[in-house]
Amino acid sequence: MARWFVIAGIILIVVGAILHFAPGVLNWFGKLPGDINIQSEGSRVFIPITSMIILSIVLTIVLNLFNR
Repeated sequence: MARWFVIAGIILIVVGAILHFAPGVLNWFGKLPGDINIQSEGSRVFIPITSMIILSIVLTIVLNLFNR
């Protein structure tokens, strides 16, 4: 269990560093076809369906590589 926390911490540090030093790298995330963005005068609804599917696929591949 502790090993997973260390791995998750390292991943969060790497992603945080990428977002801090190169914020334009992930501009495409959340703006893919299939992501729903509804705006009106008083509210905004954002449902990132396609982005979450891609994130799920990537995380599944990475976790399967670590488990083997």
